Amino acid sequence: MPNASPVRRSSAQVVSLALIAGYVDGYALRLFGIYVLFMSGNTTFAGITLGQGRFFAALPAILAIVSFLAGSFSGTWFTHSRLRSSRSLLFAASALLLVIFIILNLHSPHTGTPFLSFAMGLINPAISRVGSEPVSLTFVTGTLNKIGTHLALASRRIQPSDAEAPWDTHLHRAALESGVWIGFFTGAILSGVLAVHLGPLALLPASLALLFFAIQSFKSPIK
Repeated sequence: MPNASPVRRSSAQVVSLALIAGYVDGYALRLFGIYVLFMSGNTTFAGITLGQGRFFAALPAILAIVSFLAGSFSGTWFTHSRLRSSRSLLFAASALLLVIFIILNLHSPHTGTPFLSFAMGLINPAISRVGSEPVSLTFVTGTLNKIGTHLALASRRIQPSDAEAPWDTHLHRAALESGVWIGFFTGAILSGVLAVHLGPLALLPASLALLFFAIQSFKSPIK
């Protein structure tokens, strides 16, 4: 019978990464008025702004979309490579990109946001599944939808068709997805608190956290 312990460890990692993602997204929204993760919002904003004929106003959102897409492509490419430490490299690269952004922003404020979108695109496919449950670090709408779906199926006492063990229920999966949402939400709250006190260095904690995940993943690769 499959052990729940590896699933718990993966769940904790996903929730922690979602917290980092929410932190970075909240930081960018507060300071620059654009998302570096919420591409639905950027797409809507860019579309409305372009419809009004304001190309230059739409450019930051468009750059964020393109950068996130490039990061997602790169992250997926590496996670499907034969490199044993591919996820560790993704976390390390994301941490480095945040540091580059901090340096750029110190010298020229309001620049370098594409680095943030690319970094978040990189980590999005780093962990795409916990047990049999597909998860997303950045697709908050989808996460909320899955919470509702799992709760509805749990209320009907329906067991997941791909359940790994008796503990792998829809209620268990709803709790997992809820943890991801809470992690993201908590990260956004922390960004609002710490950005006031840390100023241009506000992304340093996120960079250090990603570096920690890089070291951890290198020592014990995520399955």
